[in-house]
Amino acid sequence: MDESGGSGQPRSGNDQSTDRHTGRTASTADPAHPEPATADTTTEPALNERDNEPNDERNDKPTEPAKPTEEPTGPDAPADTTGRNRATPRLGKSRAPQKPKKEPGGGLLMGRPFGVPVYVAPSWFLVAALITWVFGGQLDRVLPELGALRYLVALFFAVAFYASVLVHELAHTVAALRYKLPVRRIQLQFFGGVSEIEKESETPGREFVLAFVGPLLSLILAGVFYLALQTVESGTVPGVLLAGLMISNLIVAAFNLLPGLPLDGGRMLRAVVWKITGKPMSGTIAAAWVGRALAVSVLIGLPLLTQSGALGSSAEDSVGMDTVTDALLAAILAAIIWTGAGNSLRMARLREHLPELRARNLTRRAVPVETNTPLSEALRRANDAGARALVVVDPDGEPLSLVREAAIVGVPEHRRPWVSVSGLAQDLTDGMRVSAELSGEELLDALRATPATEYLVVEESGEIYGVLSAADVERAFVKAMARPN
Repeated sequence: MDESGGSGQPRSGNDQSTDRHTGRTASTADPAHPEPATADTTTEPALNERDNEPNDERNDKPTEPAKPTEEPTGPDAPADTTGRNRATPRLGKSRAPQKPKKEPGGGLLMGRPFGVPVYVAPSWFLVAALITWVFGGQLDRVLPELGALRYLVALFFAVAFYASVLVHELAHTVAALRYKLPVRRIQLQFFGGVSEIEKESETPGREFVLAFVGPLLSLILAGVFYLALQTVESGTVPGVLLAGLMISNLIVAAFNLLPGLPLDGGRMLRAVVWKITGKPMSGTIAAAWVGRALAVSVLIGLPLLTQSGALGSSAEDSVGMDTVTDALLAAILAAIIWTGAGNSLRMARLREHLPELRARNLTRRAVPVETNTPLSEALRRANDAGARALVVVDPDGEPLSLVREAAIVGVPEHRRPWVSVSGLAQDLTDGMRVSAELSGEELLDALRATPATEYLVVEESGEIYGVLSAADVERAFVKAMARPN
């Protein structure tokens, strides 16, 4: 089958007077629906009959789609092999597709501040237990009279600390919404929180502000806890909690200001390099490599700082299990930073190439066939039309289902005259109708929302454009990612 879109309705493959290169009547043209420029003038059979494999070699060059033809009627009209009126052999209009709305998920839903879902990942419960245990041990030295209640106080501290982290992430979210950037979700997880912003900032200045507001809010919270600490007695439960929250927010702010991706400081560095070079990718590369250097520094430097006593404990005390714990913590932090820096590079590269994925360019030309049409006859029509997809329609031309290419391959050639296309088709659902105007992330989101092997591509007016194969999208995506930046 030939990879191309179809502007308007795909036609039946039984037309006799057609242009053999494009599978359309040369004398008919529809100025209201201009066709995309032809990138290739040869046609391929719908399936390679010799090896029963789909012919996908030319997916990267969309060809001019088939146009609807005005078929002859009266005594000179060709015989109707489908048993319906040949004067209207067309696909009817389909409902315009709607953008999918899929819940992102990611743990326990806690609420929707500003309309953005907040999730607590299962890993949070592990870190909450760890904080409760560690902070409870510290409370035993400071407030031994609490007894077992120290763990309840420590659990309260863990929840309050992550509430501070949530405020940090909400600062990013509010800034993103202020710049009209959609936020998919906020997730609280093992090492802090993540605000999943779906689009890049349009300018380096906005990127800088978007990154800086998080650490700024953490610093403000630290100041608030410091002021509150002045109103209570030291050595009491409120005093210890407020001191702990003040210090923890200072640490969160300082850590996030480190100039390496995926930290906020790395995004600020990216914005600065972007501003200087004028290239967002250059900023991403610089900040990601600084992030990797930071990961190595944490892996080596944190245990050395602990051993030297620079973090508040003597070198004699930092032995045994404490040394192993510090080394493990450093390894986890380094792994998170290193992985985040690499993911930032991959996402930047992905976003750079995503606009190349356009539903209109990847759509296959399709021919309509009725439910009881034998597979061999359907393939003959597709070959004659230079099409690579089959749409099952009702007698009025309304699309009902899409014939799956994988199912066609599985039918031996000698069985095809006895197998009807209806047995190889997948019924159309609303999610399987996608707009021909979709591209990039919107296209991928639409396909992820309704997993299928083929999709009906529809114009905004409701006219059928063709059929989009998920395999073609995946292949184009891999090719785009393989190209250098």
